[in-house]
Amino acid sequence: MAMASFAISIFSLATFAPTCKNYRPFLSQTTYSFKSISVRAYSTSLDYSTPSSVNEQKALKPTKANYWEWKFKDNVIDVYYEEHEHESTGPQKNILMMPTISDVSTVEEWRGVAKDILERSGKLNLRATIVDWPGLGFSSRPKMDYDADVMENFVVDFINEISSSVETENDLLVFGGGHAATIVVRAAKKGLVKPKAIAAVAPTWAGPLPIVFGRDSSMQTRYGLLRGILRTPGAGWMMYNMLVSNEGAIQSQYKSHVYANPQNVTPAFVQSRYKLTTEKGSRYVPAAFLTGLLDPVNSDEFLELFSGLEGKTPILVVSTEGSPKRSKAEMEALREARGVSKFVKVAGALLPHEEYPSMVAEELYKFLQENFEVNA
Repeated sequence: MAMASFAISIFSLATFAPTCKNYRPFLSQTTYSFKSISVRAYSTSLDYSTPSSVNEQKALKPTKANYWEWKFKDNVIDVYYEEHEHESTGPQKNILMMPTISDVSTVEEWRGVAKDILERSGKLNLRATIVDWPGLGFSSRPKMDYDADVMENFVVDFINEISSSVETENDLLVFGGGHAATIVVRAAKKGLVKPKAIAAVAPTWAGPLPIVFGRDSSMQTRYGLLRGILRTPGAGWMMYNMLVSNEGAIQSQYKSHVYANPQNVTPAFVQSRYKLTTEKGSRYVPAAFLTGLLDPVNSDEFLELFSGLEGKTPILVVSTEGSPKRSKAEMEALREARGVSKFVKVAGALLPHEEYPSMVAEELYKFLQENFEVNA
């Protein structure tokens, strides 16, 4: 999500990597093997006093806030998730909401939508789960070689875990923003997950640097140098703090292209997002995202992902009026794409579900009505 000018500034510093005494090459990609997964619940003391909604509406506090213990290689990652539901009886239709991947990714992006959809549910028994990505939000942030395969495996394992409690097989809906949506679609095309429906909100597939500078071999080498710097204990923190983890940078990126209305970017909101970037290990996932390691596909494969689910899984694509030029082109390419059941456009930029939660919730709920005969 880092804005293009930041990406260019950071990338220009990569030319100094060979002379940086702290430089260490980014570890090569490996084949990942996942161990068994267990669930562990914690009491939490998160501060919900500051609403993430730009309309200052009272955010829905989760019914339950837990950590899911995900064992990955030699790491135990505490993945934060929260559940939102109304008191009711009988079978529930479950919605998994996944935040956009970025340096300030958080479950808070989806709270307004969760609140709105549950209030619209009427006789339908809806339940929403919002999960933070490993290394982002309120999840723990170990130093690992994050890439798209790691994130896809996380999605598969988490969906399998929560689906085990669903009474009706495959009775899970997945709403994802940005890269999250594309990673879910990729996993579904492979048959690794079988959601009942998918909503891709402002979907993207390319990280900030690749979308600006491309992916040829020389660029890939420079991306590797930059990742190496960002992962070092000293120089990495300095660069990350200077270009990402400061309130000025966060305010600038939200006003320039993340939100459509700059007036919605309040000082309190910027402060809440800044705090997310100050945690230990905060720079590891952004380093991978910035340089394209979390990109689930290349340009030729993007449309193929969606066409691979034609006739199998209903897919809603929510595009936005104010997205950056390149991101908007990615979304518009899906307008007539095979496999896309419905294409709509709403106000907003890259985080419409956070900036305009009621508007996005309305489109998502219509999608539920049209596909599952919801009678509110």
